[in-house]
Amino acid sequence: MLFLRSMLFFLGQVVTAPVFTLIALLSMPLNPLTRNVLISGWARSMLWWLRITCNIRHKITGLENLPNSPSIILAKHQSAWETLAFQSIFPTQVYVLKRNLLWIPIFGWGLAMSSPIAIDRSAGRDALKKLVAKGKTRLNKGFWIVIFPEGTRKAPGERGKYLIGGAWLATHTQTQVVPVAHNAGKFWAKNSFIKKPGIIQIHIGKPIQTAALKADALNSQVEHWIESEMATLG
Repeated sequence: MLFLRSMLFFLGQVVTAPVFTLIALLSMPLNPLTRNVLISGWARSMLWWLRITCNIRHKITGLENLPNSPSIILAKHQSAWETLAFQSIFPTQVYVLKRNLLWIPIFGWGLAMSSPIAIDRSAGRDALKKLVAKGKTRLNKGFWIVIFPEGTRKAPGERGKYLIGGAWLATHTQTQVVPVAHNAGKFWAKNSFIKKPGIIQIHIGKPIQTAALKADALNSQVEHWIESEMATLG
């Protein structure tokens, strides 16, 4: 039964992705914020389809902590789920991601239209400079920015090294950070086709002001908050 439900969800993705890619391409002349809202319709529809087919829901704690101005979200990364759900939960946003994701046929083309910050991680300090420059531009346009500081998905109970990029961007643009913890990997595991029914818990922390912080101190503070919350999620 889990396989059948997961297959139905997958088929929904396959059928609708080209449609929204076409919408993304046609929306190119529009304001970037408007274009992003249209493109994120696919993520919102897939979140609904996931609930219908696989009975995966979510519960949010801490919505009252969200600031009114564009912020940087530093979040745990366990699953593909959060890349869909965040587009429904948080204000209009862009993602910091690996540049080669934009090369994926159809999916990558639509992704490129959503104004992501695509980074070549092997570029070292030059990548940080480009991250700050592009990040300032996105924030000034009214976008929030989502970064997964561990860089890649980690299985539940697994903890990766928190990379400095997100904290570097926040301190160099003096933008507040919103830390986010969740346990999506329990229900939609890394690289797993099978989705398990249940309620994903999302905890949103209070914003962290960055004006008086160095990047490494902010990074440590974010890591401590997220990992402490993860211990309460089970």
